[in-house]
Amino acid sequence: MRRAVLAAAALAAAAGLAGCGAEGTTRPLPVAVVGTLPKATAITKGNPAVGKQLYAQNGCGGCHMFTPAGSNGKVGPDLDHLAADAQKANQGPLDQYTFESIKNPNGYVVPGFKAGVMPDFSSLGDQKIADLVAFLTQKS
Repeated sequence: MRRAVLAAAALAAAAGLAGCGAEGTTRPLPVAVVGTLPKATAITKGNPAVGKQLYAQNGCGGCHMFTPAGSNGKVGPDLDHLAADAQKANQGPLDQYTFESIKNPNGYVVPGFKAGVMPDFSSLGDQKIADLVAFLTQKS
């Protein structure tokens, strides 16, 4: 028993000394970052009047409630609460969130709604999406 205790003490001392040396303490070195962080894509300024027409032409009101458009759809999120949904999503400013939600509707889905229901409207192009964003985010 005494040998086992002595052997364990010797092993612990050896392990402790193994960490010591003339090398000193090592520290992580900083890594230089080359370039800049990506910035959110700037949203083209849209025309809310054109956006209102696009909202109607593309059937947005069939799925979304939005008082300024007189629509009362219940399939998708209520767009009267768009600013609150954007804030909860933490996906950037309201216009960026809205733009991305139209262009890539499955990138972020409002809790309580299913992915894959809203069609991809990226084929409208950035200008028309910006027009929709201007309509959906305008202050009344």
